[in-house]
Amino acid sequence: MITEIIKVKSGSILEDKESYSRVTVLGEWIFMSLTAGRDYKTRRMPETARAQAEQAFRNVEGALAAVGSSLADVIRSRVFIPRQEDVKDVMELIGEKYRGIDPTSCVTCSPLGGPEYLFEIEITAYRGAGSLEKKHIQISL
Repeated sequence: MITEIIKVKSGSILEDKESYSRVTVLGEWIFMSLTAGRDYKTRRMPETARAQAEQAFRNVEGALAAVGSSLADVIRSRVFIPRQEDVKDVMELIGEKYRGIDPTSCVTCSPLGGPEYLFEIEITAYRGAGSLEKKHIQISL
């Protein structure tokens, strides 16, 4: 029986202004809000999509660690890259980060909250999923 819900704030100004949490944990399920490549301590945002993706993953990994989880527990990933010309470089990084984890994935090229945002990611994780035995099934569709 689930007896509590955990709400995690990361220091993003928007979390308080817009009334949301970086992470919500319900039992072993971890839901993470769309996360940009901004360094929330310095407020700086890198100028390239790849560098923003690298920072966003540092943000994601820090938030997961705060609730006893890691990238290995990610089961679903939604990636937003507004400029198609950045997709190849960013997806190379995504491939490196998720190698062996292989979550379900969605990549969308659409505008984000402002022109400075070149990458954002949203994930769903299940605490402990990374330590479970994996069964791979290959199908032909």
